[in-house]
Amino acid sequence: MLDEELARIRAHRNNIHRYRRLERTMLSDLERQFVERRLAEEQAALEALTSRTFPVTLSMPRGSTRPSNMGAAS
Repeated sequence: MLDEELARIRAHRNNIHRYRRLERTMLSDLERQFVERRLAEEQAALEALTSRTFPVTLSMPRGSTRPSNMGAAS
């Protein structure tokens, strides 16, 4: 199942890269609107998928450079 989720993430990332490349080309106003809308949809789908696939995030307390138990002399 994780393989399927990773394949979906890869597909969304590839689509985002493709739409960003298209944005750098000569497009009509209508084409540009379409590309920008699809790019926003792909980014939202990627964010939702990654938050479901990798729900845990670790963070350090503000002002900390390392955990308090790390780096202590033995």
